[in-house]
Amino acid sequence: MSLTADQIRRAPKVALHEHLDGGVRPSTVAEIAQEVGHPLPAPPDRLGMWFADAASSGSLPRYLETFEHTVAVMQRPQDLARVARESVLDLAADGVVYAELRWAPEQHLQGGLPLAETVEAVQAGIDEGRAEAAAEGTPIVVGQLLTAMRHAQHGLEIAELVVEYRDRGVCGFDIAGAEDGFPPILHLEAFEYLRRENAHFTIHAGEAFGLPSIWQAIQRCGADRLGHGVRIIDDIDLAAEGGPRLGLLAAYVRDRRIPLEMCPSSNLQTSAVPGMRSIADHPIGLLKELGFRVTINCDNRLMSGTSMSREMQLLVDAFDYGADDLRWFTVNAMKSAFLPFDERLALIDDVIKPRYAAL
Repeated sequence: MSLTADQIRRAPKVALHEHLDGGVRPSTVAEIAQEVGHPLPAPPDRLGMWFADAASSGSLPRYLETFEHTVAVMQRPQDLARVARESVLDLAADGVVYAELRWAPEQHLQGGLPLAETVEAVQAGIDEGRAEAAAEGTPIVVGQLLTAMRHAQHGLEIAELVVEYRDRGVCGFDIAGAEDGFPPILHLEAFEYLRRENAHFTIHAGEAFGLPSIWQAIQRCGADRLGHGVRIIDDIDLAAEGGPRLGLLAAYVRDRRIPLEMCPSSNLQTSAVPGMRSIADHPIGLLKELGFRVTINCDNRLMSGTSMSREMQLLVDAFDYGADDLRWFTVNAMKSAFLPFDERLALIDDVIKPRYAAL
């Protein structure tokens, strides 16, 4: 029996790849922009559509340009807190029970805030949002994932911030931005520091660049997870006799259970995989069949005009998935979260499995 839209909405979800500056409410962008005098590319009632259209160019660099407007309205502490609070509430209302909000503190200093105060402002918003969500009957666990921009030189500084605040809401580290031309190895010092400090990190790799980026992220930098990782499909021979044959890198990723933070709508918008014209063409279906640790994510809810429920619905429609499949994706994500093992297990056993059983 096919899942209904209401069942998908009620299904518990885990969001590992969720950009804070990519999930701002259009109305919030418009209100803050008016307050701070930032010019917008469209009137408030058409702003959400503008973001989705501009992000659908088929180019990751063009996609990233849309963030100019969200970052511009996240420079004051009250605005960082507001965006974080609203993101937590929006995710909780969509059935998300665990989320990691990633964002780059180095991009939010135009108002004169020190790096540490940006982190504290976001945490204040997260705390407020979690309290409100719990009061509304939709409790959610949320961690910050601090990001360094891969084209800049602040990797080690942000990594040190991760360690400083890891007991105060920060769960891990990431690098993001234009992938082609800025390989993970440029931030090797930061990754080596994090490994010495027993800290968690993921790396955007295998989205706009191919297998060398994935190889570096894993073998040179030691990533716990791969942000997107969709280009691992390049190391699978789809025409092999007897069925798909994994290359050495693909086999390593699968066999080591390295999580793939897949973002179907975002990948379609940026043409992350050549020849992908619909969600049905996304490698997520094949990678699931082959036993990779695949997870479902939004990437940027604003730019993709999406939600976790919508991403699940798209996969249900494209691959005829049922509740057991969605639970598999969700448990995969929870197993891969940057959260202590006992807390992960509690969410799986006490929240995720029971709520899927109730569907």
